[in-house]
Amino acid sequence: MEKTYKVTVARADEEKVRKAVAMINDKIKSYARFYTLKNVQDVMAMTALHFATSAVKYESELSYDSQHLERKLKDLNDLLDEQL
Repeated sequence: MEKTYKVTVARADEEKVRKAVAMINDKIKSYARFYTLKNVQDVMAMTALHFATSAVKYESELSYDSQHLERKLKDLNDLLDEQL
């Protein structure tokens, strides 16, 4: 499944893109070995689903953390207002 795609990225993002490519390649190899899928399309679909699920999970966790932080900051602000 070795294929090269030429993309243009900002120099600041180059390392992130290389890391993402390595992660994708590793996951493709893992699924290809573990599930012994013969169809490249199936391996790509499993890999896409893995990373999409991870993104949704982290987005949800980030949203929770952000809401939790906002609540704590509001509580702290209320406490400071009481002291002033």
